[in-house]
Amino acid sequence: MNGFKSRWEITNNWQLLYPVAGILGLGYSAYKLASLFNIEQRLWQIVLALAIFITALKVTLLLFKWLETRWKVDQRWKVIRIFIVFAITGSLSLVVTKPVFELIGLVRSNFEMNGLTLVLYQVLRFLAILPFYTLLLVFFGWMFREYKFFLNFALKMVSRFGLKNIVKQIDQES
Repeated sequence: MNGFKSRWEITNNWQLLYPVAGILGLGYSAYKLASLFNIEQRLWQIVLALAIFITALKVTLLLFKWLETRWKVDQRWKVIRIFIVFAITGSLSLVVTKPVFELIGLVRSNFEMNGLTLVLYQVLRFLAILPFYTLLLVFFGWMFREYKFFLNFALKMVSRFGLKNIVKQIDQES
């Protein structure tokens, strides 16, 4: 256990919560992805989920070193915390916007399903989700004690979408 703690730069036992939550979330995601293949035999579904889990874990661990330096994170376990915030925010932004979309009529059944209207539908959904996602990202960043990181991330994201005036105004106020 001490080797695991030193590798992930964990100094307090409560920080073990993040690797455990990350592994459980990755396992659940692998199981849900495996269930998309409609394999009837439970054993093969579990084998597929295990293969997806191992592959996703290896890819994630390869990304850690690069993201740790890119995000300028001082402890490795904080990268897991940032991943968790991104996962919660991405999932929750879709859940939160669903009733809003239904209220304003932005549902798939209201669009003809040909190429152009399908692209228009997806672009409108993306543009409508973006403000919710940005607010949720900053909120959950604050909840997980990474407010500064996620505020800077959200401001950079918003400026890349051509809303640089908003970013300048926020910078002037702070």
